[in-house]
Amino acid sequence: MDRKSKPLLGLAYRIVGDREEAKDLVQLTFLRVWEHRARFDGSFSVNTWIYRITTNLAIDLLRSRQVRGHQAEPVRQHLMRLVGRRSNLEGLFRDEVMTILRNLASGLSKKQRLAFLLREVEGLSSKQVAEILECRESTVRNHLFVARKFLRREVRRRYPEYVAEFRSAAGEIG
Repeated sequence: MDRKSKPLLGLAYRIVGDREEAKDLVQLTFLRVWEHRARFDGSFSVNTWIYRITTNLAIDLLRSRQVRGHQAEPVRQHLMRLVGRRSNLEGLFRDEVMTILRNLASGLSKKQRLAFLLREVEGLSSKQVAEILECRESTVRNHLFVARKFLRREVRRRYPEYVAEFRSAAGEIG
């Protein structure tokens, strides 16, 4: 539990966007692991099984939010960190970034968002992501390709000024 709590908390937080709900999800994950330990399939890694449980619980929470009328933004925090870390753009206000990322993330399907999070943020292999999402590796690669293409296109289309500023900043670094 000590080794897995922090990475699972990070994953759950990125999916649901609320730290307290993420903590609850991690606790519930370990409870489910204990309750269903007899059903563990040894052909999968324990790590993949635990990530799948967390991801499924987070998806269930997002579905319940939608029923209650809430908008889920699972990649919002990660994308905001990517923009801040890679671009070093001064004058880009936090609220503006949040609005941009909320708009962009809303255009991705749930599977695309989850594949992106698990692969790009959590650093899992395509095989592990496929096991967690219960699909083929080729499907994961397709979700990632579509998500990246969509995000690149939408940033260029909706926010061309940031693309130009990013290129300027990247040119100064390199």
